[in-house]
Amino acid sequence: MRTRLLWPLAIFLVLAVFLGVGLQLDPREVPSPLVGKPAPVFKAPSLIQPDKLLRKEDLLGRVWMLNVWASWCGACRDEHPVLVAYSRAGGVPLYGLNYKDKREDGMGWLNQFGNPYTDSLFDPDGRIGIDYGVYGVPETFVIDQAGVIRYKHIGPVTPQVLRDKIEPLLKQLNKA
Repeated sequence: MRTRLLWPLAIFLVLAVFLGVGLQLDPREVPSPLVGKPAPVFKAPSLIQPDKLLRKEDLLGRVWMLNVWASWCGACRDEHPVLVAYSRAGGVPLYGLNYKDKREDGMGWLNQFGNPYTDSLFDPDGRIGIDYGVYGVPETFVIDQAGVIRYKHIGPVTPQVLRDKIEPLLKQLNKA
């Protein structure tokens, strides 16, 4: 009888331990199965020039970043000044992926807050984002010369993330 009463307590304690460990994890550190693998192929119109098609193949041979953003995204507004400052400083090419947005809203956003992007892919239905395993916006990918994803950052890029994680990786990849 006594052991019968201890089973629910034991199960509760095990679940509590798993919950406690899970609460200590950083949601921005969700491992991506795409890191270390070739970036998904895409062919999409430019947000700014709808007649111009952008393809992954056009970006091979250089290190670049892909920033997934949307005009309706509050966190994107937080990271945007960081990206504008980065692009003005002349870092690697930064491409945007305007995710599940309307063209006029995306254009209005860039006109109002500045355009840090070399160009921005227009992905109104989110298919490219799905191929890249996007959980939500913003997300940023670092992609090497061979088109392999080397890093994925979930959430807004902050000056600290840029300084401590992204820029050292970019320097390393550009030496290779």
